[in-house]
Amino acid sequence: MRYLLLIYDDPEAWGAMSPEETGEVMKEYFEYSNWLEGKGWFQGGNALQPTQTATTVRSRDGERLLTDGPFAETKEQLGGYYLIDVPGLDEALEAAERIPSARIGSIEVRPVMEFPDEQAAAESAAAEARG
Repeated sequence: MRYLLLIYDDPEAWGAMSPEETGEVMKEYFEYSNWLEGKGWFQGGNALQPTQTATTVRSRDGERLLTDGPFAETKEQLGGYYLIDVPGLDEALEAAERIPSARIGSIEVRPVMEFPDEQAAAESAAAEARG
């Protein structure tokens, strides 16, 4: 089952770290990514630019409305994500707990909604119709 691990951090906590501390945490992230790959769970992931670089898009009555970041009123901001494919929730929670930012922020574990393959469904329906 696929899960998205959303990494929320307090940008001020990162800003308070020395370059050495930041380097150590980044080293832990590389080791973590290698661990996920070694387990065969890694599907993708990236760090995100700060919220100041974000733009929110809304469409209302055919009009595009834009809001430049930062726009959230929360202390923790979405800083990155991992997409993993694991046997179940227990393994997803294990993976989330190992993310270095779990110690200074929070990790949201979200199952990915899976849709049936439309092509496979169409072929199956056609085969059933043929008898």
